[in-house]
Amino acid sequence: MAELSINADLVADILTQFVHDEVLKVGAKGVVVGISGGIDSALSAKLAVDALGTAAVTGLALPYRESTPSSLEDAQLVAGELGIELLVIDITPQIDAYFTRFPEAGATRRGNKMARERMSILYDISATRSALVLGTSNKSELLLGYSTLWGDGAHALNPLGDLYKTQVFQLARHLKLPPAIVAKVPSADLFAGQSDEADLGFTYETADLILFRLIDERRSPAELAELGLDPDLVAVIWQRVRDSQFKRRPPLIAKLSGRSVGQDFRYPRDWGH
Repeated sequence: MAELSINADLVADILTQFVHDEVLKVGAKGVVVGISGGIDSALSAKLAVDALGTAAVTGLALPYRESTPSSLEDAQLVAGELGIELLVIDITPQIDAYFTRFPEAGATRRGNKMARERMSILYDISATRSALVLGTSNKSELLLGYSTLWGDGAHALNPLGDLYKTQVFQLARHLKLPPAIVAKVPSADLFAGQSDEADLGFTYETADLILFRLIDERRSPAELAELGLDPDLVAVIWQRVRDSQFKRRPPLIAKLSGRSVGQDFRYPRDWGH
Protein backbone atom coordinates (compact mmCIF):
# COMPACT_ATOMS: atom_id res chain seq x y z
CA MET A 1 0.00 0.00 0.00
CA ALA A 2 1.98 2.94 -1.33
CA GLU A 3 -0.35 5.43 0.37
CA LEU A 4 0.68 4.14 3.77
CA SER A 5 4.42 4.01 3.11
CA ILE A 6 6.42 6.30 5.39
CA ASN A 7 9.78 8.01 5.26
CA ALA A 8 11.05 6.03 8.23
CA ASP A 9 14.13 8.20 8.85
CA LEU A 10 12.04 11.36 8.94
CA VAL A 11 9.28 9.82 11.07
CA ALA A 12 11.81 8.47 13.59
CA ASP A 13 13.46 11.89 13.85
CA ILE A 14 10.11 13.66 14.38
CA LEU A 15 8.93 11.21 17.02
CA THR A 16 12.16 11.12 19.02
CA GLN A 17 12.23 14.92 19.03
CA PHE A 18 8.59 14.93 20.13
CA VAL A 19 9.31 12.68 23.12
CA HIS A 20 12.45 14.62 24.03
CA ASP A 21 10.76 18.03 23.88
CA GLU A 22 7.53 17.08 25.64
CA VAL A 23 9.33 15.45 28.56
CA LEU A 24 11.74 18.33 29.06
CA LYS A 25 9.06 21.03 28.67
CA VAL A 26 7.25 19.89 31.79
CA GLY A 27 10.39 19.27 33.81
CA ALA A 28 9.99 15.49 33.97
CA LYS A 29 13.01 13.24 34.42
CA GLY A 30 11.95 10.54 31.98
CA VAL A 31 9.14 8.19 31.03
CA VAL A 32 7.64 4.91 32.18
CA VAL A 33 6.14 2.57 29.63
CA GLY A 34 4.25 -0.70 29.90
CA ILE A 35 6.22 -3.35 28.01
CA SER A 36 3.78 -6.05 26.92
CA GLY A 37 6.12 -7.96 24.65
CA GLY A 38 4.28 -6.63 21.59
CA ILE A 39 5.46 -4.39 18.78
CA ASP A 40 3.71 -1.17 19.85
CA SER A 41 5.17 -0.96 23.33
CA ALA A 42 8.58 -2.05 22.03
CA LEU A 43 8.54 0.73 19.45
CA SER A 44 7.42 3.37 21.96
CA ALA A 45 10.20 2.32 24.31
CA LYS A 46 12.78 2.39 21.50
CA LEU A 47 11.77 5.92 20.51
CA ALA A 48 11.99 7.01 24.16
CA VAL A 49 15.47 5.54 24.54
CA ASP A 50 16.62 7.29 21.38
CA ALA A 51 15.12 10.53 22.67
CA LEU A 52 16.15 10.45 26.33
CA GLY A 53 18.73 7.73 26.89
CA THR A 54 18.39 4.42 28.69
CA ALA A 55 18.55 5.80 32.23
CA ALA A 56 15.45 7.95 31.66
CA VAL A 57 13.23 5.09 30.49
CA THR A 58 11.64 2.57 32.86
CA GLY A 59 9.75 -0.42 31.53
CA LEU A 60 7.01 -2.23 33.43
CA ALA A 61 5.86 -5.76 32.71
CA LEU A 62 2.50 -6.38 34.40
CA PRO A 63 1.47 -9.99 33.85
CA TYR A 64 -1.66 -11.75 35.06
CA ARG A 65 -1.65 -15.45 35.92
CA GLU A 66 -3.35 -16.31 32.63
CA SER A 67 -0.98 -14.21 30.53
CA THR A 68 1.04 -16.13 27.98
CA PRO A 69 4.46 -16.86 29.55
CA SER A 70 6.21 -15.89 26.34
CA SER A 71 4.85 -12.34 26.69
CA LEU A 72 7.01 -11.74 29.75
CA GLU A 73 9.96 -13.35 27.99
CA ASP A 74 9.46 -11.01 25.04
CA ALA A 75 9.19 -8.00 27.37
CA GLN A 76 12.49 -9.03 28.94
CA LEU A 77 13.98 -9.40 25.47
CA VAL A 78 12.91 -5.88 24.54
CA ALA A 79 14.22 -4.38 27.78
CA GLY A 80 17.49 -6.23 27.39
CA GLU A 81 17.95 -5.12 23.78
CA LEU A 82 17.23 -1.50 24.73
CA GLY A 83 19.26 -1.60 27.95
CA ILE A 84 16.45 -0.28 30.15
CA GLU A 85 15.28 -1.29 33.61
CA LEU A 86 12.26 -3.59 33.64
CA LEU A 87 10.07 -3.82 36.72
CA VAL A 88 7.91 -6.95 36.82
CA ILE A 89 4.72 -6.61 38.90
CA ASP A 90 2.20 -9.44 38.94
CA ILE A 91 -1.34 -8.00 38.94
CA THR A 92 -2.98 -11.34 39.79
CA PRO A 93 -3.55 -10.66 43.52
CA GLN A 94 -5.54 -7.46 43.07
CA ILE A 95 -7.47 -8.67 40.03
CA ASP A 96 -8.49 -11.97 41.63
CA ALA A 97 -9.35 -10.29 44.92
CA TYR A 98 -11.72 -7.94 43.11
CA PHE A 99 -13.43 -10.59 41.00
CA THR A 100 -14.09 -12.93 43.91
CA ARG A 101 -17.04 -10.57 44.44
CA PHE A 102 -18.12 -10.86 40.81
CA PRO A 103 -17.50 -14.47 39.70
CA GLU A 104 -19.97 -14.04 36.84
CA ALA A 105 -17.77 -11.40 35.14
CA GLY A 106 -16.90 -12.24 31.54
CA ALA A 107 -13.68 -11.88 29.57
CA THR A 108 -14.36 -8.31 28.40
CA ARG A 109 -15.06 -7.00 31.87
CA ARG A 110 -12.00 -8.76 33.28
CA GLY A 111 -9.83 -7.53 30.42
CA ASN A 112 -10.91 -3.93 30.92
CA LYS A 113 -10.21 -4.19 34.65
CA MET A 114 -6.73 -5.55 33.95
CA ALA A 115 -5.99 -2.74 31.49
CA ARG A 116 -7.03 -0.10 34.04
CA GLU A 117 -5.14 -1.83 36.85
CA ARG A 118 -2.00 -1.80 34.74
CA MET A 119 -2.41 1.88 33.95
CA SER A 120 -2.94 2.76 37.62
CA ILE A 121 0.37 1.05 38.40
CA LEU A 122 2.14 2.88 35.57
CA TYR A 123 0.93 6.21 36.94
CA ASP A 124 1.92 5.28 40.48
CA ILE A 125 5.44 4.34 39.43
CA SER A 126 5.70 7.42 37.22
CA ALA A 127 5.00 9.63 40.25
CA THR A 128 7.82 8.03 42.22
CA ARG A 129 10.25 8.76 39.38
CA SER A 130 9.02 12.20 38.33
CA ALA A 131 8.32 10.65 34.94
CA LEU A 132 5.54 10.75 32.36
CA VAL A 133 3.50 7.75 31.23
CA LEU A 134 4.33 6.98 27.62
CA GLY A 135 1.43 5.80 25.45
CA THR A 136 1.60 2.84 23.08
CA SER A 137 -1.71 2.95 21.17
CA ASN A 138 -1.46 3.32 17.39
CA LYS A 139 -3.81 5.22 15.07
CA SER A 140 -5.63 2.07 13.92
CA GLU A 141 -6.51 1.11 17.50
CA LEU A 142 -7.55 4.65 18.41
CA LEU A 143 -9.84 5.03 15.39
CA LEU A 144 -11.38 1.58 15.80
CA GLY A 145 -11.94 2.07 19.52
CA TYR A 146 -9.80 -1.00 20.18
CA SER A 147 -8.59 0.16 23.57
CA THR A 148 -9.83 0.51 27.12
CA LEU A 149 -10.85 3.98 28.25
CA TRP A 150 -8.55 5.01 31.13
CA GLY A 151 -6.64 1.74 30.56
CA ASP A 152 -4.24 1.31 27.66
CA GLY A 153 -5.87 4.39 26.13
CA ALA A 154 -4.45 6.61 28.91
CA HIS A 155 -1.06 8.33 28.77
CA ALA A 156 0.70 11.66 29.16
CA LEU A 157 2.14 11.59 25.64
CA ASN A 158 1.92 9.13 22.77
CA PRO A 159 4.44 8.91 19.91
CA LEU A 160 2.47 6.26 17.98
CA GLY A 161 -1.01 7.75 17.87
CA ASP A 162 -0.68 9.09 14.33
CA LEU A 163 0.85 5.90 12.89
CA TYR A 164 -1.39 3.19 11.47
CA LYS A 165 -0.54 -0.35 12.55
CA THR A 166 1.02 -1.16 9.17
CA GLN A 167 3.21 1.94 9.58
CA VAL A 168 4.21 0.79 13.06
CA PHE A 169 5.57 -2.37 11.46
CA GLN A 170 7.48 -0.31 8.90
CA LEU A 171 9.10 1.86 11.55
CA ALA A 172 9.84 -1.09 13.83
CA ARG A 173 11.68 -2.87 11.04
CA HIS A 174 13.59 0.30 10.17
CA LEU A 175 14.70 0.77 13.78
CA LYS A 176 15.73 -2.89 13.91
CA LEU A 177 13.54 -4.05 16.76
CA PRO A 178 14.05 -7.75 17.59
CA PRO A 179 12.70 -9.87 14.69
CA ALA A 180 10.79 -12.08 17.13
CA ILE A 181 8.83 -9.03 18.31
CA VAL A 182 8.09 -7.76 14.79
CA ALA A 183 6.94 -11.22 13.66
CA LYS A 184 4.47 -11.74 16.54
CA VAL A 185 0.75 -11.90 15.87
CA PRO A 186 -0.72 -8.71 17.43
CA SER A 187 -2.53 -9.64 20.65
CA ALA A 188 -3.77 -7.98 23.83
CA ASP A 189 -2.89 -11.28 25.56
CA LEU A 190 -6.15 -11.37 27.52
CA PHE A 191 -6.50 -15.13 27.12
CA ALA A 192 -4.76 -18.03 25.37
CA GLY A 193 -4.88 -17.78 21.59
CA GLN A 194 -6.40 -14.30 21.57
CA SER A 195 -5.43 -12.00 18.68
CA ASP A 196 -6.38 -8.47 17.68
CA GLU A 197 -7.44 -9.39 14.16
CA ALA A 198 -9.61 -12.29 15.32
CA ASP A 199 -11.34 -9.96 17.76
CA LEU A 200 -11.84 -7.28 15.14
CA GLY A 201 -12.94 -9.63 12.38
CA PHE A 202 -10.58 -8.17 9.76
CA THR A 203 -6.86 -7.64 9.20
CA TYR A 204 -4.99 -4.49 10.08
CA GLU A 205 -3.80 -4.23 6.49
CA THR A 206 -7.37 -4.08 5.21
CA ALA A 207 -8.55 -1.81 8.03
CA ASP A 208 -5.69 0.63 7.54
CA LEU A 209 -6.44 1.07 3.86
CA ILE A 210 -10.10 1.76 4.61
CA LEU A 211 -9.30 4.07 7.52
CA PHE A 212 -6.78 5.99 5.44
CA ARG A 213 -9.38 6.58 2.72
CA LEU A 214 -12.06 7.59 5.24
CA ILE A 215 -9.98 9.71 7.62
CA ASP A 216 -6.92 11.05 5.84
CA GLU A 217 -8.47 11.40 2.38
CA ARG A 218 -11.91 12.31 3.78
CA ARG A 219 -13.71 10.05 1.32
CA SER A 220 -17.25 8.85 1.95
CA PRO A 221 -18.19 5.17 2.36
CA ALA A 222 -19.94 5.40 -1.03
CA GLU A 223 -16.71 6.55 -2.66
CA LEU A 224 -14.82 3.60 -1.15
CA ALA A 225 -17.37 1.22 -2.63
CA GLU A 226 -16.74 2.82 -6.03
CA LEU A 227 -13.03 2.12 -5.52
CA GLY A 228 -13.83 -1.58 -5.16
CA LEU A 229 -13.65 -1.90 -1.38
CA ASP A 230 -16.17 -4.19 0.32
CA PRO A 231 -19.08 -1.89 1.26
CA ASP A 232 -20.17 -4.11 4.15
CA LEU A 233 -16.70 -4.03 5.71
CA VAL A 234 -16.41 -0.29 5.09
CA ALA A 235 -19.73 0.17 6.91
CA VAL A 236 -18.54 -1.93 9.86
CA ILE A 237 -15.29 0.01 10.19
CA TRP A 238 -16.96 3.41 9.77
CA GLN A 239 -19.50 2.49 12.45
CA ARG A 240 -16.67 1.52 14.81
CA VAL A 241 -15.03 4.90 14.24
CA ARG A 242 -18.29 6.71 14.97
CA ASP A 243 -19.21 4.59 18.00
CA SER A 244 -15.78 5.04 19.64
CA GLN A 245 -15.61 8.83 19.34
CA PHE A 246 -16.19 9.16 23.10
CA LYS A 247 -12.87 7.42 23.72
CA ARG A 248 -10.96 10.04 21.74
CA ARG A 249 -12.17 13.16 23.50
CA PRO A 250 -11.83 14.45 27.08
CA PRO A 251 -14.77 14.15 29.46
CA LEU A 252 -17.60 16.56 28.72
CA ILE A 253 -18.13 19.49 31.04
CA ALA A 254 -21.49 21.29 31.03
CA LYS A 255 -20.92 24.85 29.81
CA LEU A 256 -22.16 27.64 32.10
CA SER A 257 -19.61 30.45 31.79
CA GLY A 258 -17.82 32.37 29.07
CA ARG A 259 -14.57 30.49 29.65
CA SER A 260 -15.22 26.83 30.29
CA VAL A 261 -12.39 24.39 30.95
CA GLY A 262 -11.65 22.33 27.87
CA GLN A 263 -13.77 24.54 25.58
CA ASP A 264 -12.84 28.23 25.75
CA PHE A 265 -10.01 27.97 28.29
CA ARG A 266 -7.43 25.88 26.45
CA TYR A 267 -3.67 26.19 26.49
CA PRO A 268 -0.81 23.90 25.41
CA ARG A 269 0.22 21.41 28.07
CA ASP A 270 3.60 23.12 28.37
CA TRP A 271 2.08 26.55 29.11
CA GLY A 272 4.15 28.35 31.70
CA HIS A 273 7.36 26.37 31.18
